[in-house]
Amino acid sequence: PAFRRFQRGYYCVYLLALAADWLQGPYLYKLYQHYRFLEGQIAILYVCGFASSVLFGLVSSSLVDRLGRKKSCVLFSFTYSICCLTKLSQDYLVLVAGRVLGGLSTALLFSAFEAWYVHEHVERYDFPTEWIPVTFSRAAFWNNIIAVGAGGAADFFAEWLGLGPVAPFMVSIPLLVLSGVFAVKNWDENYGKKRAFSKTCGDGLKCLLSDRRILLLGTIQALFESVIYIFIFLWTPVLDPHGAPLGIVFSGFMAASMLGSSLYHLAVSKRYHLQPV
Repeated sequence: PAFRRFQRGYYCVYLLALAADWLQGPYLYKLYQHYRFLEGQIAILYVCGFASSVLFGLVSSSLVDRLGRKKSCVLFSFTYSICCLTKLSQDYLVLVAGRVLGGLSTALLFSAFEAWYVHEHVERYDFPTEWIPVTFSRAAFWNNIIAVGAGGAADFFAEWLGLGPVAPFMVSIPLLVLSGVFAVKNWDENYGKKRAFSKTCGDGLKCLLSDRRILLLGTIQALFESVIYIFIFLWTPVLDPHGAPLGIVFSGFMAASMLGSSLYHLAVSKRYHLQPV
């Protein structure tokens, strides 16, 4: 019962943050198009977001450990809320600043929350370490469900209610605020080991270059992500002229992703033994 209470406290904050993030997926390109930016200008906005995510990703673990994981989660709620508010502006530089903040927020989302959970699970509550995958597996399951639902919700606010492509971004803000409030009220602060940034990067680079398998795996991941980012940029301008409901299409993509993940888990289960070589 104590473990389940602890899990619920984590899910309340983390799943709200994920819901806010997924809501912004279907209508980002459409919003920039609605503001009458050219395809090249929209591409630059996307690149600003991806590049800032890469740059902040390099420093996010050090930043989170020094600032505190709980504070970092609250900072995520604050910066992502501002990122959403910038979508109300049609000024190009304001939108660029919003994409940079979005990159910082993404880096925090994929580092601070899990780091906070692992520390609390092991250090404060002393639960068995083999229970950690149980929490993350369940979070991944709900993440998929939320992603599918977010597409439908975005379509409802943008199209059915006729509020336009900026609506999903405004709906994200209350979810982000709630996530931050729950973290402030229900979570304790914890910190990581303070290490020099240069040492952290040096150790990572040494690990990458010393093991050929890690280098190959990183290369495969980079190529895969490149294809995904091209797809993310192109799917809206390809489908939108045909009147496709973007939110519902997005839900379809997320459902297909969830199905692929489920089929993989089934394939490597004890029943089929289709293990990777």
